[in-house]
Amino acid sequence: MFCEGILVIKINDIYSAIHLAKYKFKLKIIKNIKLIAKNVLQEEATAITRLINFINDDFEACVQDILTTSGRVVITGIGKSAHVGAKMVATLNSTGTPALFMHAADAIHGDIGMIQPEDFVICISKSGNTPEVKVLVPLLKRKGSKLAALVGNPTSFLAQQADYILNASVEKEACPHNLAPTCSTTAALALGDALAVCLLEARDFSSRDFAKLHPGGSLGKQLYLRVGDISSQNSAPAVSEHAGLKEIIIQISSNRLGATAVLTADKQNLIGIITDGDLRRMLNKYDSLQTIQATDIMTATPLTIEADEFATAALALMQKQNITQLIVTKSGNFAGFIHLHDLLKEGLI
Repeated sequence: MFCEGILVIKINDIYSAIHLAKYKFKLKIIKNIKLIAKNVLQEEATAITRLINFINDDFEACVQDILTTSGRVVITGIGKSAHVGAKMVATLNSTGTPALFMHAADAIHGDIGMIQPEDFVICISKSGNTPEVKVLVPLLKRKGSKLAALVGNPTSFLAQQADYILNASVEKEACPHNLAPTCSTTAALALGDALAVCLLEARDFSSRDFAKLHPGGSLGKQLYLRVGDISSQNSAPAVSEHAGLKEIIIQISSNRLGATAVLTADKQNLIGIITDGDLRRMLNKYDSLQTIQATDIMTATPLTIEADEFATAALALMQKQNITQLIVTKSGNFAGFIHLHDLLKEGLI
């Protein structure tokens, strides 16, 4: 039994060695991996550049029609075109154009019921002649919806039946066999992006509108999170201009923001800031600490930021000035602090 075990192990080792040798041999016959990758990117870049010549009156009329439609944009396709369509739907929805995806194969098995006459349909197909598309198009026409063909063959069945032709034709695929959808899907994606951005600009879709649709994650926070949203959760350490050293240290250490604001005696006006660094510099400057007041060690006219500014503006100011905290004001009055750690916690860094 022991000998049989050894024999099995050796046979397995031999098999693994042969397999590895074959794998290494296959790798050696590849001419130049980096060159292949660069060629693919160049082919796809060329395919996208060619699309510039295809932006015509049909494209413009398609955008205008979508803008005036009271329904949604319904995008359909099959195979790789379906994946392109799903991405287009996501882009349109996030930029202010209501859209939904309908798989062409599922459409002819009942899903076409989701389409209403006021909807605008975009059918994506490289050939424009696939069996599913040929069955689907007449059904779409009966619905009364406008139809745009985002197609790689402008003389195809789909193109001939469409109200608008969005020409996404390519000379060849990046695949060496001219088979795997590469340049064609890249071109379709790029043309879909061009359509979405045209609609975005026509609707005057602003960054604030974008923020409403992207409240989650760091992107959303960059677009809607304001300084006051963060500073209101912090303490607001402050001392009067005549405060002694003990009071100053207590304010800085107990509130853990590394600083305290300095206000006038009546606590009405902001006149300075004292940081941990100011305390260290004080030790080198003064021999006696008994009579020190806030005005002796503070930094006058400190940097401030208004509470209604975006948190990203606070981050930019801190990075530019190489500081870790900012005094927050509201209508010019002291309102608290925002710290670099707050921005880190919110995922803005």
